[in-house]
Amino acid sequence: MPELRKDPIIGRWVIISMERGKRPSDFNERAERKKKSTFCPFCPGNEDKTPPEIFAIRSAKTKPNTPGWSLRVVPNKYPALQIQGDLNRRGEGIFDKMNGVGAHEVIIETPEHDKTIDKFSIKEIENIFMTYRLRIQDLKKDKRLRYPMIFKNHGSAAGASLEHSHSQLIALPIVPKRVLEELDGSKRYFNYKERCIFCDIIYQELEDGIRIVLENEHFIVWSPYAPRFPFEIWILPREHHSNFEYISDQHINSLARIIKEFFIRMNLVLENPPYNFLIHTTPINLSDNLYYHWHIEFIPKLTKIAGFEWGTGFYINPTPPEEAAKFLREVKIQIFDEKGF
Repeated sequence: MPELRKDPIIGRWVIISMERGKRPSDFNERAERKKKSTFCPFCPGNEDKTPPEIFAIRSAKTKPNTPGWSLRVVPNKYPALQIQGDLNRRGEGIFDKMNGVGAHEVIIETPEHDKTIDKFSIKEIENIFMTYRLRIQDLKKDKRLRYPMIFKNHGSAAGASLEHSHSQLIALPIVPKRVLEELDGSKRYFNYKERCIFCDIIYQELEDGIRIVLENEHFIVWSPYAPRFPFEIWILPREHHSNFEYISDQHINSLARIIKEFFIRMNLVLENPPYNFLIHTTPINLSDNLYYHWHIEFIPKLTKIAGFEWGTGFYINPTPPEEAAKFLREVKIQIFDEKGF
């Protein structure tokens, strides 16, 4: 059973996952590269190499865990947290810990091994976000869980162990410190001004225009004023919405369109970089609040975090967000039609 342990100084929780344990030699990058094979458990025909599917979008009359699907959700074969068991919160002297209970699921986004998001149809992208919505709504019923974290790692430098396009959902029994910091800052602003800070930022950024990459009727894509990393990009709904899992079908269609165009632009400008892509939403027990705004964060792996960043919490970003937005905004792309290009 994994364990969650709390740092008593800054209040950060970590997952100690013995089931994923590695020997010192396993961390050697060259050793990891040698272990790679051409076999892919996510490709059609290999459904028996993953745990049984939780959900799938598949052709009529095809059976679960067989070919014929366009998207599958399966439990992670090597989960960071386990769905079975009680939390059993307890102390160990001054330290706090609990059992590593939670959900860890993999969303296999396409049956095509080499297909990337910029090549997905609008409908395929819609299906991904509808699946995210469905899985969060289902996991919210589990009273042990507090926070659903959806993320996508693309490329080995970003932590992806398999090339086949997929994303992950880890439902946690605690709210992550990073999210708590956003919640606390948003709540302080709201208590002072009685407005959502994200809504105010959207209004100002749309007026200024210099950090906006894309916009449509429901979403904006922009480079934040103080980004931690070069070409860090956020995607936010233009209207106030605190919980991703309440997103409408109409908004999912708008999101799919702007996501596709953004990835086309990003891949042209940065030449298909490794990246992390994540959704920050309101914790399960704080639904429909007026001060927090769900959003997507996109972080390409163009620089490395080194000693100064780890030691101070400061980030050194060599690319001003205004320049990053300009590069992405002005790159010439093919105009897409109703079918998605």
